[in-house]
Amino acid sequence: MWVWIIVVVVVLAALLVVLSRRGSDRRPPVEPGFAPVEPAPVPGQEPWLEPEPEPLPEPEPRLPRAAVIVNPTKFDDVDAVRAEVTEVCQELGWDEPLWLETTENDPGSGQTKEAIDAGVEVICPLGGDGTVRTVGSELTAAGDPVPMGLLPGGTGNLLARNLDLPVDSLRDALVIALTGEVRTIDVGVLTVDPAPQDDEHEVDDEQTDADSIPPEDSGPEEMYFLVMAGMGFDADIMADAPEGLKAAMGWPAYIVSGLKHLWGSQFKARVETDTERFTRRTRSVIVGNCGKIQGLALMPEAQVDDGRLDALVLSPDGGIGWGAVALRLITAQRKGHHRVTHHTTRTISVRSDQPVQVQLDGDTIGERTGMRATVVPLALSVRVADATPDTGATPVAAGQHDSGRE
Repeated sequence: MWVWIIVVVVVLAALLVVLSRRGSDRRPPVEPGFAPVEPAPVPGQEPWLEPEPEPLPEPEPRLPRAAVIVNPTKFDDVDAVRAEVTEVCQELGWDEPLWLETTENDPGSGQTKEAIDAGVEVICPLGGDGTVRTVGSELTAAGDPVPMGLLPGGTGNLLARNLDLPVDSLRDALVIALTGEVRTIDVGVLTVDPAPQDDEHEVDDEQTDADSIPPEDSGPEEMYFLVMAGMGFDADIMADAPEGLKAAMGWPAYIVSGLKHLWGSQFKARVETDTERFTRRTRSVIVGNCGKIQGLALMPEAQVDDGRLDALVLSPDGGIGWGAVALRLITAQRKGHHRVTHHTTRTISVRSDQPVQVQLDGDTIGERTGMRATVVPLALSVRVADATPDTGATPVAAGQHDSGRE
């Protein structure tokens, strides 16, 4: 009997313990008008709500950068020039420039490719006209829209003069190169015969069009030019102007060289343009993408972005003839004269009866018996002070020329 009483008491006690624990786990009912109070988070445990993530810092803006391709032989103190260029860049809020020097084996092609790969905003040749032509040629061949900024460092600075850019102040030119407007210009393409052998070359007036083009297996050379190319007197001047004399005198060194070749012999040339064909004894055939040399308008109507080339055929005979040529060029007249004729065309080819010196943008390439020039319209971007072209003279239709052919 006592055993059963003890069993009943134990069971009742266990039941009371279970019921008391269930009651303690229940939350009291929420009275109307009162919000439930959430328990405070326990230290060391995750909070009820995740905190807002901290915002990432804004990346620093990338400064624009220029590449300067310099011919170190043009300067006595390259380090001082570099310091001046760096100072101007930093003053205008640009990064330190990518400084690339040309070498005897690479006058600027490899450096231009490196600058393009670096993603710079502008590429600035700093040297002579040869450096400018090399950089411009590489940009044209690559089809790259990176503009070229022209910095004065040579004797002629021909393209800069034709675009009315500063040629006496590196600082002023660099400011335009970094902050100026972009103007797109044409580029000339010159194809020349390979260097001649010892055989004779006669020009026949009855040659066919196919005869005026070198055979494919002769290996013609193709090069770009930005200002002018030519055969004869103009190339003789460039070839005979020593670097030392140019460094000492500047562009007047070309006058000294020109006087030496003033009475050189003529050559018989067969000339073909888009609309005409003629043969003439001449002293020089000059093809221009631009028209000015040292302020002299050799081809007054030449425009750098008209998609055409202008040609000048000079045929003086002795001192009197050169006097007539000089008068015509100085006065910029275009009336018919057998000693000076102007031609506007997209393509021109010249065949000579003898090897004649050839130049492009002031660089001579040796004697050749033929050249062909054409144009790539609007192929190169250049930084200028004002991108609105000043055409000056009235444009001439393709193939138009003055009379006076022999």
